[in-house]
Amino acid sequence: MTTVYSTDHAAPVLQTHSWRTVANSTAYIIPHLRPDMTILDIGCGPGSISVDLAQRVPSGHVTGIEYVPDPLDEARSLASRHGVTNIEFRVGDIHALPFPDNSFDLVHVHQVLQHIADPIQALREMRRVAKPNGGIVAARESAAFSWYPENPGIETWHAVTERMAKGKGGNPSPGSYIHVWAQEAGFSLERIRKSAGSWCFSTPEERQYWGGSMAERARSSGFAMMALEGGWATAQELESMASGWSEWVADEQGWFGVLHGEIVCFK
Repeated sequence: MTTVYSTDHAAPVLQTHSWRTVANSTAYIIPHLRPDMTILDIGCGPGSISVDLAQRVPSGHVTGIEYVPDPLDEARSLASRHGVTNIEFRVGDIHALPFPDNSFDLVHVHQVLQHIADPIQALREMRRVAKPNGGIVAARESAAFSWYPENPGIETWHAVTERMAKGKGGNPSPGSYIHVWAQEAGFSLERIRKSAGSWCFSTPEERQYWGGSMAERARSSGFAMMALEGGWATAQELESMASGWSEWVADEQGWFGVLHGEIVCFK
């Protein structure tokens, strides 16, 4: 697989990924869930969405895949702590999924297509392994960011992450046009249902979770290392990002929003 992921699975990254649940990150697919569904969750990370899905399909089964093994031990541990047994985790490439045609009732990605080299090929593969006559391919990707108050460090973070993602061949914030990719991957337009969702971080706890993690990423994650080694940011800019996020966390009026585009595609 050719990955263009602009960070790694360091602790501050896994912290943000572990916060994600079906309710706060994939609510748009809840109406389509059935107790006996077979689900493929691609880019499962530490498994918080995957385990939540498995609990919602008690007579079904969930397979979570990640392109590297790094976060999968944590995902398995999470499933074990929750007593969830109808789930498995394995390494797999979204560009060439290791499953036969027509294998799953639901094939799901959350903030994955923006980080890979060929999102249209990925959607073709997702369509291939979805069952015919009602199989679903679902995707949710960020579309836009907004924050208050103005903050030079966060502005630097946004500029650097966009520049770095584009420079590595990614597609930052593609949520507004993922339905176009789905149509190019073989879904007819009338079989694609489009919607939007959002995250909002404003309470002290939410600011600490989001901004604290982002500050740590700027100081000590694969993102910081790649930014320096690739010439995408200077050490001074990274420190500006970290300081900006810390200032935002401390501001009782701090607000950060993420708009996501969502698609449910019926095979």
